[in-house]
Amino acid sequence: MIPRACLAAATASAAALTALSLSLAGCTLGPDFFSPAPPETKSYTEPGETNLPDAASGAKAKQRLALGAKVADDWWTLFRSPALDRVMKEALAGSPTLAQAQAQLVQAREGIAAAQGATLPQLDLAAEVARQQFNAQPSGVNRKPVPVWLYSIGPSVSYAPDVFGGLKRTVEAQEARADLSQYQLAAAYLALTGNIATQAITIASIRAQIDATNRIVADDERNLKLVRTAQTAGTATMVDVTSAESQLANDRALLPPLRQQLSVARHALSVFAGKPPGAWAPPDFELKNLALPRDLPLSVPSQLVRNRPDILAAEAQLHVASAQIGVATANLYPNLTLNANVTQGVTNLGNFFSGIFTGYNIGANLAAPIFHGGTLKAQQKAAIAAFDAAMASYRQTVIQSFGQVADVLQALKHDDEAVTAQNRALATAEQALKLARLSFTEGNSTLLQVLDAERQADRARIGAVQAEAQRLLDTAQLFVALGSGWWNTPPIPPPAKSQPAG
Repeated sequence: MIPRACLAAATASAAALTALSLSLAGCTLGPDFFSPAPPETKSYTEPGETNLPDAASGAKAKQRLALGAKVADDWWTLFRSPALDRVMKEALAGSPTLAQAQAQLVQAREGIAAAQGATLPQLDLAAEVARQQFNAQPSGVNRKPVPVWLYSIGPSVSYAPDVFGGLKRTVEAQEARADLSQYQLAAAYLALTGNIATQAITIASIRAQIDATNRIVADDERNLKLVRTAQTAGTATMVDVTSAESQLANDRALLPPLRQQLSVARHALSVFAGKPPGAWAPPDFELKNLALPRDLPLSVPSQLVRNRPDILAAEAQLHVASAQIGVATANLYPNLTLNANVTQGVTNLGNFFSGIFTGYNIGANLAAPIFHGGTLKAQQKAAIAAFDAAMASYRQTVIQSFGQVADVLQALKHDDEAVTAQNRALATAEQALKLARLSFTEGNSTLLQVLDAERQADRARIGAVQAEAQRLLDTAQLFVALGSGWWNTPPIPPPAKSQPAG
């Protein structure tokens, strides 16, 4: 048990150190951080490029852009697929990638607490038990050495008043690292939802292509059977049979790659859902069960830098680099440490409660760098260069993000054109098939001509399926490119408003 006299002395020492530190607290060296200004551009695409029609224009189109509209938090629900909603919910709950990012965020936030602890007084308790023997004969005293037990106990307090703000900048850097971890978690969340939606649409597209290819193969098989019958009757040659067999073989060869693509897409979706493929089977998605979102929210360019987590992560990294300049600058100046301790040292445990055995020490240590071979100045220059590199990385991230949005906007515009062209080709093929069947009924054409028209219609149907699936894929990519909805979705905490760090 520590005597009350010791505790009182320690408390008085701590109070004196705190009062002195407040009088010494001064400036915080290094630059104060401000968020970079957003780009001044007003458009994502080139002046000569056109996008989908604006929803405000009242244009009747499959898809329209709603400028400045807020994106739904659960953007994938706009596809109105209960199966996709179930997979998304299960994946978000069991994703190892998100679990890793969450743990890293917790780690970074604990780092803030650790850094803040260094700015407060440090209180410790020390105790010692030792056996000591003093030999007095060298000093002229003719006495045998007498061994004794020595006991000591007492608190000590130290405090670095952070006169030049090095500790404050360290805390600031750790807070920025926590922001970085938060936005990396958001980016992982956004990438995961985008990948799940992409794989679901891909599965639906490949399944539709496999169905259409199977119909083509069935037509080829009927065609071959008719040609062989005609050869037996003498109305067809072996060349006709070989041609029909070649066509059947070529169309059958289309199926294994499609089935492999389907397996890869299903396995990828299992992995994104946090399940091994052997333990979980994804739903059999169908294109007809995936609605095409009509009004597509499009944030203005100046807002994109506050929406995309990869841009915010690059900004947080820039903030870390800015704070590190302050840390390196503060290291060029003296470092002051205040300390005090109270100790009772006795040879008999019963004397611990006696004030005559109490001693104390109050002092201040000042360490000023004089010569370090240029190390400290080089570290400051390196910190400044690191900030310049982080700024360049931030600018590149912003430019790439704008380019990605521009690519997707143009892709959607061209998807709309491709879907229109493919649907027109399908309508023409179906009309040709209708006429071929009518001609055959009236005896003006052969059955082989009807089968060939059926094959052409099936191939046009595959093209329409591919075009429609690509439009769904690019729609999902637009939501991801805009950084949609992650800030209000658990377990992502809301981002802090941009403020000066000083």
